[in-house]
Amino acid sequence: MKDFIRIRGISKTFGDFIAVNKVDLDIGKGELFSILGGSGCGKTTLLRMLAGFEVPTAGSIEIDGIDVTHMAPYDRPVNMMFQSYAIFPHMNVAKNIGYGLRKEGVAKAEIARRVDAMLELVQLVDFKTRKPDQLSGGQRQRVALARALIKRPKVLLLDEPLAALDKKLREHTQFELMNIQDELGITFVVVTHDQEEAMTLSSRIVVMDKGEFQQVGTPKEIYEFPANRFVADFIGTINTFEGIVTAADDETTSVYSDEAGETLIARGKQLFEVGQQVEIAVRPEKIFIDKERSTREGDICLEGVVDDLDILAIARCIGFALPQEK
Repeated sequence: MKDFIRIRGISKTFGDFIAVNKVDLDIGKGELFSILGGSGCGKTTLLRMLAGFEVPTAGSIEIDGIDVTHMAPYDRPVNMMFQSYAIFPHMNVAKNIGYGLRKEGVAKAEIARRVDAMLELVQLVDFKTRKPDQLSGGQRQRVALARALIKRPKVLLLDEPLAALDKKLREHTQFELMNIQDELGITFVVVTHDQEEAMTLSSRIVVMDKGEFQQVGTPKEIYEFPANRFVADFIGTINTFEGIVTAADDETTSVYSDEAGETLIARGKQLFEVGQQVEIAVRPEKIFIDKERSTREGDICLEGVVDDLDILAIARCIGFALPQEK
């Protein structure tokens, strides 16, 4: 995939505080890329530098081969969708969506045509004359998205785009965003603190902490092969066993753990040395509990005693029967 956005050595400091520390990143054309991290990790500062709202202390940013590091926001081929949506309360849906085109002096007929196309795309045709206070949270989110897309930017920046939605609507809207991005082919860069959201939406993810990149990869790579303890802890849930490397090759690493009382095998191309102290991380879904010891080749068996039962977890596994609504 050809690099469309190239970030080289970007840093941003506020006095003595380093918000972003010398990061490099390549994002391909048409990617749905997420910047993931906790509060204060530097992800929004990085997004604002891409948008031109913050000037980097050092480094450079290129978009489609053009250096935009010191270019004004309105001259960049990007648009931004803010977390608050920032839609105008006194304008109806159609006027909100077409606002940017009116400011550019686009002909009324062309504005009307493009607004109608956007209304169709975000499924708001029947709401074009409504004011924002007559819309649900999900509908306001789609108005903001349509307004950001109507100017046909090369890159759309989204700052926590689903944070204001409830869980069920957020899950539904994730797939709407993915479908719209796929249909338009525009590069999306999403900032989020929600691991599940990033894993669902993204073609690739960068995990940030304290202004630095901890790992860049596909959702599967980051989940299955975290680069360090921070990433392993931040993405999903893990169980860890301390141990010492007893053997290692290009595909597996053998680790003896006193805690487990067994030699555990980790798969993946890690570069560890015999005798090195490490931790093996095991995802919960990789663990199977049985009264009988497994005889399947490759299974690693540990003996244990059931200490507690979570009746809600058991019920979720079994499922619920619900009466039909009348």
